[in-house]
Amino acid sequence: MTAVVQPTRRGWFLPGAFALAVVLLLLVIATGVSVGELSIPLQSVFYAFSNKIGLTDVPLNRIYESVIWDFRLSRALVAACCGAGLAICGAVLQSLLKNALAEPYVLGVSAGASTGAVSVVVLGIGSGTVTLSAGAFAGAFAAFAFVAFLTNGARGGSERTILAGVAASQLFNAITAWTVSTSASAQQARDVMFWLLGSFSGVRWPEFQLVLVVVLIGLAICLYYSRALDAFTFGDDAAASLGIAVPWVRLMLFVTTAIITATIVSMAGSIGFVGLVVPHVMRFFFGPLHRTLLIASALAGAILMVLADIASRLLIAPQSLPVGVVTALVGVPFFAMIIYRSRTK
Repeated sequence: MTAVVQPTRRGWFLPGAFALAVVLLLLVIATGVSVGELSIPLQSVFYAFSNKIGLTDVPLNRIYESVIWDFRLSRALVAACCGAGLAICGAVLQSLLKNALAEPYVLGVSAGASTGAVSVVVLGIGSGTVTLSAGAFAGAFAAFAFVAFLTNGARGGSERTILAGVAASQLFNAITAWTVSTSASAQQARDVMFWLLGSFSGVRWPEFQLVLVVVLIGLAICLYYSRALDAFTFGDDAAASLGIAVPWVRLMLFVTTAIITATIVSMAGSIGFVGLVVPHVMRFFFGPLHRTLLIASALAGAILMVLADIASRLLIAPQSLPVGVVTALVGVPFFAMIIYRSRTK
């Protein structure tokens, strides 16, 4: 009897939960567009969108329309994509490395991006032709290449990969600290520190187009290898016994997560805890199968990041907090609760 009832429950629960999450995400994005120094009614936000796609033709305040389309909507959409991407990477890396503490920055990508950004801002590398985002992206890939070299590509094993990531993070963080301490002015140091903790203040439509493509392609690749990720949970030997080309799949997934993380960090800085906490919470509600877990994590990560961006603008208004501070304040209690639950089992 149980075997008959359970699939029926699952049959309506998953689509219903995902549909509810999509609706909630749209409402959160609309709220993110509405709040700020200039408060815009939610009704105006919806009319601005429906006018744009031709469903309505309601006259709107031109200032509202300019703020919505030139600043806030692109910011909210980039935040949603970044949250989704970080959560996807966290879920994948926790399976690949068989480590509950694995998160998107475990490969040293964030530390490398920080060094690249600081090299552009403080040292002026590129003579004005290289943007902060481009420098951060280059630094992120330098760190990933360093980790790949230490681990012999995808054949280094989980422990060696984590140790190489720690080494890369320490190295690039030391370079960043040295550069800021010896070469940065007080204003440059403040700007770098604020960027390192995460901010969506400078993102616009070009950034949204790029991060959307990267996250969607990355999600498609991860979903394609979802059964392999299920097998990796039981170890490399178990995956190999099922006919999975372990080194190739590991390399593909490591490169995919590195590209997603590097893209996000180059745009918004280092935003912690989203990729660490969200997969654990979604695994508790939806189970360990990655085809479901990846989609659930993407939706939950998007919602959390947009909410964090809203909070960063409201908590000490009219000033803004770095988004990474908000996600840490929210993420630490959740993660502590997860650890406590596992301790009492």
